[in-house]
Amino acid sequence: MKRCEILAPAGNMEKLKMAVIYGADAVYIGGERYGLRAAAGNFTLKEIKEGVSFAHDNGRKIYVTVNIIPHNEDLKDLPEYLRELGNAGVDALIVSDPSIIMIAKETVPGVALHLSTQASNTNYKSAEFWHGMGIKRIVLARELSFEEIREIIKKSPESLEYEVFVHGAMCISFSGRCLLSNYMTGRDSNRGECAQPCRYKYYLVEEKRPGQFMPVYEDERGTYIFNSRDLCMIEHIPELVTSGVKSLKIEGRMKSSYYVASVVRAYRLALDSYLENPKSYEFKQEWLDELSKASHREFGTGFFFGKPDAKGQIYDSSSYVRDYAFVGLVQSFDCKTFLATVEQRNKMVIGDEIEVIGPHRELFTQKIEKMWNEEGEEISAAPHPQQIVKIKMERPVEKHDILRRERRDGE
Repeated sequence: MKRCEILAPAGNMEKLKMAVIYGADAVYIGGERYGLRAAAGNFTLKEIKEGVSFAHDNGRKIYVTVNIIPHNEDLKDLPEYLRELGNAGVDALIVSDPSIIMIAKETVPGVALHLSTQASNTNYKSAEFWHGMGIKRIVLARELSFEEIREIIKKSPESLEYEVFVHGAMCISFSGRCLLSNYMTGRDSNRGECAQPCRYKYYLVEEKRPGQFMPVYEDERGTYIFNSRDLCMIEHIPELVTSGVKSLKIEGRMKSSYYVASVVRAYRLALDSYLENPKSYEFKQEWLDELSKASHREFGTGFFFGKPDAKGQIYDSSSYVRDYAFVGLVQSFDCKTFLATVEQRNKMVIGDEIEVIGPHRELFTQKIEKMWNEEGEEISAAPHPQQIVKIKMERPVEKHDILRRERRDGE
């Protein structure tokens, strides 16, 4: 059985490193230009080189998004930018527009090209065309079912790889090609500046049909008629692997380090468990529970099992579910004193019950009984962002382990 890749998002260097440490096989990032997440932290060329070096030292890969739909002015500096990416050693470019594909083939012929979901590839003949244009991998449109995916792969050469989104936010527009943002805010979603108008509140009115109301309202506040559920396919690892896809892609370059680490960890555990022994594989509820402890909207399975019905949308709110807070990241651990040096990320107080997760451990729970500041003074709370504290641990921990707790009322 061919091994699937877990592909994680990263909006900055810390997220990239956490993705690698927590089990991603590859990480996709964006530079400061030409990607579809202008609001993400994104990477300078110097940071891209550092990220590539870190990933390669750990046997992982880095893909860079160059998937905007460009206008004339966007092409001027593109050749030099692509050369810089090639010199940095990136493993692939994620592209969608023929102009960028042409320029990439001319300037960095040794760098693999992956076709972005922005290209809306939904059939095997289109895939054949793009493969003939030099595309090594196609990120299939999110609007495809398992049945369609299997047929596409069956009718494609083995030299062509396929990637699918398996987790994260879904776009209301066909594979991300949305004009709502342009029209309502003047921000071009196809050039990386989406204002997410699909998450706004709406009323539906048809002026020629007075008194005839479409059943989309929830209450007097209006409704979120374009607001989709988050995709979550962790319960369907066997179907994903046996479909023949090469890469399982997690959405979220604008999400937190905690989100990246916890989601990658859950999919890593599930995928490795299946690949180790497919015949005796059993899904564990704890994997889904882990995903529910990261920021998310209500989960769904997108189009994988056919076109979603009305349950594919969330009409009453566009808010995220945030039941847990990431409170600390372990920097080091003294096995003699059982003291962990922790960088604070959200307020911790004595008596907090925390959960500890890591890339190489089972989850465990304990209370914070004692805590000290950098001066060695015992403290009752750690309220300051990125404050360094020492915490007495009940079990050994490792660098990069995560501490979290349930959110308090009002947080």
